[in-house]
Amino acid sequence: MRFAAHAVVALALMMVGCAAHRSELDIPDREAIYDRPLEEMWPEVRTFFTENKLPYREDKGSMVLQTDWRQEFGGSKIVGYWHRYMVLGKRESPTQSKLWVIRITKSANKALSKPGKEIDWGVSRALGGAGEHGYLSPEDLEAYFDAPVGDNSFFAESGQGTRDLAMEWKVFRGISPKLAKEENVPKPVRVAKAPNAKEAPNAMDVECGLPIIGLAKQVKKGGVLLLGEMHGTQEVPRFLAQTVCQATVAGTPVTVGLELPLENQTRVDAFLESAGTEDDWLKLMEAPFWRSPYPDGRSSEAVANMLEQLRQLRSSGLDVEAFVFDHPKGQGQEREKAMAATVKQQVESSNDRFYVVLSGNIHARTKAGLPWDKQYRPMGLLLKDELDEVAALDMAYDSGSAWICAVDSKGVKDKLDCGIRNAKGKDNGDRFFMHRWDGTSDAGYDGVFYVGPVSASAPAVHKGLGRPGADDNSAHPLKDEGASFASVH
Repeated sequence: MRFAAHAVVALALMMVGCAAHRSELDIPDREAIYDRPLEEMWPEVRTFFTENKLPYREDKGSMVLQTDWRQEFGGSKIVGYWHRYMVLGKRESPTQSKLWVIRITKSANKALSKPGKEIDWGVSRALGGAGEHGYLSPEDLEAYFDAPVGDNSFFAESGQGTRDLAMEWKVFRGISPKLAKEENVPKPVRVAKAPNAKEAPNAMDVECGLPIIGLAKQVKKGGVLLLGEMHGTQEVPRFLAQTVCQATVAGTPVTVGLELPLENQTRVDAFLESAGTEDDWLKLMEAPFWRSPYPDGRSSEAVANMLEQLRQLRSSGLDVEAFVFDHPKGQGQEREKAMAATVKQQVESSNDRFYVVLSGNIHARTKAGLPWDKQYRPMGLLLKDELDEVAALDMAYDSGSAWICAVDSKGVKDKLDCGIRNAKGKDNGDRFFMHRWDGTSDAGYDGVFYVGPVSASAPAVHKGLGRPGADDNSAHPLKDEGASFASVH
């Protein structure tokens, strides 16, 4: 009997030890099994959520709890995404148990909402409220989440629910040593603390959204990740902000590179260091770049909101920096060289950081040649020739819309027509992910980053100066619905 007890302790500690060697960005590929009956494990689950300041309501007697809503990126008033956890205790056997943690997401801007639905913010025992699935009991939830992820991610009005294995293992690592009655509890994850910050948050204090699949393999100090995007969507800036949030919370300092004109650097620096007041927003947005007569998507509400999200992370004590690198006065190859030189200078200034550089998808390519210029050498190629760790990912997405500037539909020479247009993509599910191929494609990409269905983001100051997102986009109807765009160069 004594041998069996020791075996249980050894197994629990062995599983904790194995999990500890994983990167905090890794998404587990197996469940965490507790070598304790559910009744013994559940009180420690309650303690974990209480100690990590995640208030919850519990359905007494059923081993089910649901946390309060928590906003992404530390409480920004404009991010629009909220998360909560549904936690279900499950019996694996009479002596073993496990947890299922379901992350539920809602969006205030209804990006996840089905047409004609409204968000239910009320208290409800249903997962996200009473929708077409009605009020779900714990037994119904178990059956529902046994279905493939792709079939159950969108439901309950604007709710998006997905099983969060990463959170399940965070809980496991937190409570297994206590269940094994060992004093050597694993130390909490140390976030990337900014050098001048008095203190940094606990890793559990920051809501970074659902873990990005494949991110762990890309994050490396001294590494450069080039993200080649189609400008003008809501999803890419959010993807970038979540990448930064998750990497810094896991302990890696991050520097973001943005394809904004170089003369905006002082304003961006000042804004990231500011309190984010209305005056701070005005100082950022009064630059000519944000008021261009041809806003191509880089000056969108989503980009401005992303800067606010970076500011929130930085103000919480996380080590987040940003720089701009566009040289708009340059043309063609001259511009590519200037942008590459600016990025290279930033990367060489510190090899102790992870660099995420967002640009139009032509600039991110790492092979020479374009359909109209076989000798063209994009920024990505120039960087790969000069730096050791450079990877370029092309944007992948499901169909939707984007704010796009194209040649005037009426054929007016030298004039661009900007507005919301259809964007044609391919459905690869609803989860953000990154994927590296074994080699490099003919277009010069090492893989893709996927952002799901896309939705257009209008210019941040299209309706005047001030905080982006303060008004809706009803004045920006969809243009040219017959046209589809797969990418913007």
